[in-house]
Amino acid sequence: MKGSKTKYFWLTVIVIFVLQSIMLAYIFTSFFRSSSANIKELGVGNMKSQATMIENYMDKGRDVLWFAAESVDFMAKGGAGNKEILGYIQAETVAMQRQFDENFTGIYGYMHGEYIDGVGWVPPADYVATERSWYIDAKNSGNKMVMTAPYIDAQTKDIVVSFSQLLSDGESVIALDIVLNEVQQITENMNINGMGYGLILDGNGLVVAHSDKEERGKSYFGPGERGQMLSKIYENTGNEFEADIDGERCTVFSQRLSNGLYVVIVVSNTRLFHDLWMQIAAGVLLSALIFGIIVVFCMISTRKIALAESLEQASRERLDRMNVNIIHALTSTIDAKDRYTSGHSHRVADYALAIAKRMGKSEEDQKVIYYAGMLHDVGKIRIPISVINKPGKLTEEEFNYIRIHPVNGYNILRDIHDDTRISYGAKYHHERYDGKGYPNGLSGEDIPEVARILAVADAYDAMASDRIYRRALPQDVIRREIEKGKGTQFDPAIADIMLQMIDEDTDYSMRQKDSGTKNILVVENDPQNIETVREILGKMKNVRVLEAESAEKALAVLNENDISLILLDITSLNTDGIVLCWAIRENSHTPIVIMTSEKGGEMLKRIKELDINDFITKPLNALITLETVHGILYGSGARS
Repeated sequence: MKGSKTKYFWLTVIVIFVLQSIMLAYIFTSFFRSSSANIKELGVGNMKSQATMIENYMDKGRDVLWFAAESVDFMAKGGAGNKEILGYIQAETVAMQRQFDENFTGIYGYMHGEYIDGVGWVPPADYVATERSWYIDAKNSGNKMVMTAPYIDAQTKDIVVSFSQLLSDGESVIALDIVLNEVQQITENMNINGMGYGLILDGNGLVVAHSDKEERGKSYFGPGERGQMLSKIYENTGNEFEADIDGERCTVFSQRLSNGLYVVIVVSNTRLFHDLWMQIAAGVLLSALIFGIIVVFCMISTRKIALAESLEQASRERLDRMNVNIIHALTSTIDAKDRYTSGHSHRVADYALAIAKRMGKSEEDQKVIYYAGMLHDVGKIRIPISVINKPGKLTEEEFNYIRIHPVNGYNILRDIHDDTRISYGAKYHHERYDGKGYPNGLSGEDIPEVARILAVADAYDAMASDRIYRRALPQDVIRREIEKGKGTQFDPAIADIMLQMIDEDTDYSMRQKDSGTKNILVVENDPQNIETVREILGKMKNVRVLEAESAEKALAVLNENDISLILLDITSLNTDGIVLCWAIRENSHTPIVIMTSEKGGEMLKRIKELDINDFITKPLNALITLETVHGILYGSGARS
């Protein structure tokens, strides 16, 4: 039972652990998804704000060129020549670099078939302005301002972009070069809460700006991880996606600007979700700690409960043993009144138990039926012994004593045992199936089942035991009587079970056993006292008295005979009596009863020290002596 409870305890712990793990997995997964989405939204917002900074910076150059182009176009419409226009753009270039940004390198253009430059740069002889991309892109765009693809300045190695605007004559173009150093500075500080790095790409995979200056000017177009990332950036309709970069899983935030550039921030997932994973890990550890504490407390509580249950079980077992001892004591008391049917209650209980087993009764029911068998005749305690042991025919008054013993038993048992079947067994075991029994004349299945079982078992043992007026009946005679009583005296189904048991008992072992002769050794040095004991014990059946006047002779008799009881006058042998008791106890558990004229606490103390079963006081009282001897020989510990 203890092992089973331990197994169920750990099974419960495992089930709770699995359920808790599933619950936590769901909670942490939901938490991770929600938190990671929030982190990515934060990253997208951060990336957009930095993209806006770059967009605003580029728009500033666009605005400067738009103002200059509008002014030049107005001057040209008013008839101004290239000399006047050159003076204007030279002055605007100086003012622009002073007021806005030195990275705006100067205004230039193509006017009336001639190249003009605000910083005074003189192109080489082979320079053809109309063949340059700033001119061609503007010419092809109509009235829209265009930005040329970023390029690397051959001399400074800076990344440069050009804004150009076609004027109203359809041939003239005004342009502005912007060195992207300011964009590079913005990009160097581009990240998500201090994590990751930023870069600016054009539509051809050129790295316009990068947090790592060494990457600036490289092309990411082509195979490999960066090429794959580039493809996803161009294809991405959202603001973030995941990609493997440098062998690590990363989240890429990207946004396309209006001028065709792409702002990109790359963050390792390990760093991006580090705090989130730490929170989840802390949650898991805290949950495990709480679960562990709960398990420990449950184990402590379980052990305390198990200890309490163990103590309760031990108490129940002690109570059960006490009940059994009381039942045996009552049974011995009952059987002691009827010297000719000693052991009757035990045998009836055994037969009733055997019947119950064959009927398929539970272990608890079998135990109750057995106890009912042991106590079915407890009412005989109130019947005079002269009636129980009367050898002749009973008078009507004496038979009435016998007829009321079931009622006596019921009144005794209903107050000392909670299970009513035990008291009902005592009250109704003399009822007959045909209604002609006593004390209430019940019939059929109105008779409690336990009583119907006991009726068959009791009748069988009555026929299979010696009586004062006859010997035990032969087995075939008993079988005929049981068969004849089916449906009249006995429940037919229960009688059939008894008949089956009889048929299987081929050697007639179900009967009162012949107890044989009991040898009682009297150790006494006074011949007159020995004669007195012989006279008293002579009234007992199957008892032989042996005598010894000394300790030495007593030991010799013990070695030569099977002794059932020793009556010892310890005082007449002086110290030899005590030595004899120790000698007997070293080799045997034969019951010893002291015969003594001493009285008081010293005698009781000595009896306890010498492991003596009982003592009787001289001069011997015949009835007390007989009851003491009979109780030891035929008590509950000496069944026949």
